[in-house]
Amino acid sequence: MPNEVIFDIETQNSFADVENDFKKLKISVVSIYRYETDAYESFAENELGRLWPILEKADRIIGYNSEHFDLPIMNNYYLGELSQFPHLDLIVKIKDSLGIRLKLKDVAEATLDNVTKSADGLQAIRWWKEGKIDEIKKYCEQDVRVTKEVYEFGRDNHQLFYKTLTGEVLPFGVDFSFPPEALEQKKGVNLTLPF
Repeated sequence: MPNEVIFDIETQNSFADVENDFKKLKISVVSIYRYETDAYESFAENELGRLWPILEKADRIIGYNSEHFDLPIMNNYYLGELSQFPHLDLIVKIKDSLGIRLKLKDVAEATLDNVTKSADGLQAIRWWKEGKIDEIKKYCEQDVRVTKEVYEFGRDNHQLFYKTLTGEVLPFGVDFSFPPEALEQKKGVNLTLPF
């Protein structure tokens, strides 16, 4: 099984706070799930140095809306270019299949039993302002758990589900398989590990 890492981030501020400038968005927490250790971990902004070697060792990193949101913000902190890592963004595959972007919450509720998001990003920003880092970590890890469940269902069943405007739940095909060329793409990513 490939060494995959599922991740999600929360920010200290919103797009409205920074006039839609990705460079000004600050991370409060990054949470991950590692298949290698079967464990969830969270990193506050001042702990990100411990995260980079984990991502560099991964055969593939997996997120939800991560290509457009998470990776550009994480790049504000990382020495290299995270978009060069072997990467699966579930929302990209969903849009490729359906032609529309769906919220993680909506896909999870249509596809999985009793799995859903516990809050939203704006609540996480409020927690940041209140100094409730542990609450942000719990919320972010729950988002990673939901992303993991959606990923595994799609990987194993080659489909997910969504609810139409009329309330009908319909399946759609997805391909989350691990591409062999991803291992080749990974070579040369070693910015923080000792040589």
